[in-house]
Amino acid sequence: MKELSKIALKVNPSTTLAIDSLAKQMKADGLDVIGFGTGEPDFMTPDNISEAGIAAIRSGKTKYTPAAGIAELRRAAAARLKADCGLDYDYTQIVIASGAKHNVYIALRALVNPGDEVIVPAPYWVSYCEMVSMCAGVPVVVETTEDADFKMSPAQLEAAITPRTKALMLNNPSNPTGMVYTESELRALAEVCVKHDLYVIADEIYYKLMYDGRPFTSFASLGEDVKERTILVNGVSKSYAMTGWRIGYAAANSKIAKAMSNYLSHSTGAPSTISQWAAVEALSGQQETIEEMRRVFEERRNYIVERMNSIPGVSCIMPEGAFYVMMNIEKLIGRSIGGVIISDDDVFAEAFLKQGLVAVVPCSGFGIKNFVRWTYATSMDNIKAGLDRLEKFLAEG
Repeated sequence: MKELSKIALKVNPSTTLAIDSLAKQMKADGLDVIGFGTGEPDFMTPDNISEAGIAAIRSGKTKYTPAAGIAELRRAAAARLKADCGLDYDYTQIVIASGAKHNVYIALRALVNPGDEVIVPAPYWVSYCEMVSMCAGVPVVVETTEDADFKMSPAQLEAAITPRTKALMLNNPSNPTGMVYTESELRALAEVCVKHDLYVIADEIYYKLMYDGRPFTSFASLGEDVKERTILVNGVSKSYAMTGWRIGYAAANSKIAKAMSNYLSHSTGAPSTISQWAAVEALSGQQETIEEMRRVFEERRNYIVERMNSIPGVSCIMPEGAFYVMMNIEKLIGRSIGGVIISDDDVFAEAFLKQGLVAVVPCSGFGIKNFVRWTYATSMDNIKAGLDRLEKFLAEG
């Protein structure tokens, strides 16, 4: 048989989904595993949103829609961006896809030619570099440090730019770090992007999950010249507890939006019609339930950070948004725990899962070594039990 696509064969499986799969298999085998792997809110989708989906089914709204999504949802997304971020987009500049993840991929398809470089700050969400490669582009990773709050500086961005650089991938608030760029930090990065005529894919899916009263600044709000070169990616999965509904949206200039819509028309088409009508309610209906969930996430964050920093051998910095914390395991490298020499974060995560029955994600898949990611999008009971098991596991060393 002839060989498969060279591009397809180079695609690596998702680290987060791999850990989650192993943890679920162990649970199926009867083991009491606590999962901190996949970033999925443990809340039920709010009733008003679910009822909107049910109503769509009952009223026969179950047919194909335009490739870019129903006009009602595109208008609702534009209105939400105006209300929350002060952004003005016509509904024709909004593109609906099967989750924010899908929108990132479609954005890259609209921008990237073979050999084009896309700058990706690390730690990065596990799929970014793979997506760039799937589009025959070249991911250029810029490493950041914990001392710098895992943020890329304008000087680092400038140094990474070459004549082949096409775009910057910017996730704010960040998965996996939970850190948030301030308005002044974003403006400094935007100046570099405008200077070098770079596109920016601004993944802002966690923008509603901000803590300590910290304000959020959308990258596209930094001026018309910035907005014109920005593809803003957002969705309903995280903030509205709608991960399985698979609805994301992107906002861009009309030329880019049209290219993305054309690509969708020949690949997946629009997402589930039922999910689209539910998302209309999510974006245009009451937002109080969303704030209630945010406050619970903040309470969990405060607990997990304080408790984690009290455990000898590990530490973390305080996340400012999203629902992840990165645990530093540098002090554990070279130690024997439960008969296993901890040589890196992958070994730690496997040993912790098999012996401690806790699933966390090694950050090697996020472009940084000797950290593991926990999500606090799970119950406080699970968080407390998971940290109890961490203490017990480390005590065996």
